[in-house]
Amino acid sequence: MLEKVLIANRGEIALRILRACKEQGIKTVAVHSVEDRHLKHVKLADESVCIGPNPSVDSYLNVPAIIAAAEVTNATAIHPGYGFLAENADFCEQVEKSGFVFIGPRADTIRLMGDKVSAIEAMKKAGVPTVPGSGGALDDNEKRNLDIAERIGYPVIIKAAAGGGGRGMRVVHRDNQLISSIRLTKSEAAAAFGDGTVYMEKFLQNPRHVEVQVLADGKGHAIHLGDRDCSLQRRHQKVMEEAPAPGLDANARENVLNACVKACQAIKYRGAGTFEFLYEAGHYYFIEMNTRVQVEHPVTEMITGVDIIREQLHIASEKEWTMRQEDIVFRGHSFECRINAEDPITFIPSPGTINAFHVPGGLGVRWDSHLYNGYRIPPYYDSMIGKLITWGETRETALERMKVALDELIIDGIRHNTPLHKTLVRDTGFIAGGVNIHYLEKKLEKNTH
Repeated sequence: MLEKVLIANRGEIALRILRACKEQGIKTVAVHSVEDRHLKHVKLADESVCIGPNPSVDSYLNVPAIIAAAEVTNATAIHPGYGFLAENADFCEQVEKSGFVFIGPRADTIRLMGDKVSAIEAMKKAGVPTVPGSGGALDDNEKRNLDIAERIGYPVIIKAAAGGGGRGMRVVHRDNQLISSIRLTKSEAAAAFGDGTVYMEKFLQNPRHVEVQVLADGKGHAIHLGDRDCSLQRRHQKVMEEAPAPGLDANARENVLNACVKACQAIKYRGAGTFEFLYEAGHYYFIEMNTRVQVEHPVTEMITGVDIIREQLHIASEKEWTMRQEDIVFRGHSFECRINAEDPITFIPSPGTINAFHVPGGLGVRWDSHLYNGYRIPPYYDSMIGKLITWGETRETALERMKVALDELIIDGIRHNTPLHKTLVRDTGFIAGGVNIHYLEKKLEKNTH
């Protein structure tokens, strides 16, 4: 087993990793910015190292400082969590060249799946269903690009190959808009990501966002942990998730779960990963793979009983990984609400000090957070401050427990989005299940008029 893990992240995921390490008897090193010296995981870790000033670029994205911290503390492995450097292939390479274990996929896998054009090609070869599209990067041949769009059928979407976070995307409804849209997206992609490569796909009108969680050992052995629905989104950022995804075609679901496992085997994937799909009218369309643990991993843990972080540690230890598909038993239903320090109406971030804090409890209630009474939320990082998770034998039970838990949650001193979640869990459309990715934004637009 790994002897000492450096946690190259902050907040709730850093605490989550620390707990998994402690359960396995693994020593921990917490790296932190000046502002984050009071974080819960920093206080609980065996060792801590300040790696720079408050801005992320000077601390959590400071690769030399992270590597140096690992060296001075004699760490054996580095866990990147999510965000920051989690899907940075160069960071993975530097970690491994420095003699440490990177808890995640290999650098070449991160690069393969990080480029959406190469990722789609790899998935096609593995038999994973993909969105009808250009089949590769778009060049400057205007006639060819118009022919591709005609073949796919309007509306189409132009996407940056290196894009993410909802940036580098443009929907085109008519042929007279196509060429200018391609040029504009190329220039935006080059400015935002340092790569002007773009590709074209069919734009689905009424899709849901469905994910498949996988685990693999990098040696050809892989399993899936079922799916989850992440369709409640705002500006391409997820707000609430649930597992399993309700109302999916059973045959299509089984086929895509098996295809994801085969794809992991084909690319010799290592660690935890997530296949993201758009789902519409009984069909799945692959959009990208996240080569890391996801924010929403707890809902999968709740319905499978599998500790995904612990399995990451086991796989990274290079000991034989014995988990098999037949070991996975799906039970019940789970929801997760992302609690953010932001105004529930304007979504403006709300840093500040927690004056009063009460965590909900009861059967089937889980709270993943680094908050405590008196903690000061800094303005430098992502606004997510916690995740409220519920589980029940049925979807209805899990949802009722979430209603009660949200009512019990007290976070005083800052504005937060709990009122939005209270509205969503009582929304008739969401209660019915199967809302599309545009549902929340349309609801919010309606409420502001």
